[in-house]
Amino acid sequence: MKIGLFFGSFNPVHSGHLIIANYLVEESDLDELWLVISPHNPFKERSSLADDYVRYEMVSRSVEEHQKIKASNVEFDLPKPSYTIDTLTYLCEEYPEDEFVLIMGGDNLGSLKKWKNYEQILKNYSIYVYKRPNYELGDLAEHPNVKIFEEAPLIEISSTFIRKLIKEGKSIRYWVTEETREIIESTAVYKF
Repeated sequence: MKIGLFFGSFNPVHSGHLIIANYLVEESDLDELWLVISPHNPFKERSSLADDYVRYEMVSRSVEEHQKIKASNVEFDLPKPSYTIDTLTYLCEEYPEDEFVLIMGGDNLGSLKKWKNYEQILKNYSIYVYKRPNYELGDLAEHPNVKIFEEAPLIEISSTFIRKLIKEGKSIRYWVTEETREIIESTAVYKF
């Protein structure tokens, strides 16, 4: 099976994440797409993240009815901070019959050279890239293992903006799924 791995903090997961995930799993050769909740991205401040399991529950409930999109907490039991190459290595050992493809936005492709063992990622894995406005793809866009999805919908939504709305007591309806909104409201996870 060919599985796309879309890593993120998903703090919270929002409509933009889900639209991109659905587009890529339906418009590419992927059999499944996993939304991999990162407990600690080495490029982000840990203190700003909601509890790992709350974020996992938001993603799980948001995609539970989709046949091809799954939530993954695989990084929860791996060493922190989470490095993509370590997770890929672990998954290939656990699921040797599957092929894993890295999903990322054009902004991440532009900064891929800062990642741990990025050369190994480029050499051994396909990377599917959706373009992001105002970001240059850089020279790695020409690499044979990189496939650019020019038609991917560009959704300008950020988890930071959604947390700001919550802090200001404003509605987040339609920015997130109803399942995510219910979890946020019932746990008060982003009330500062």
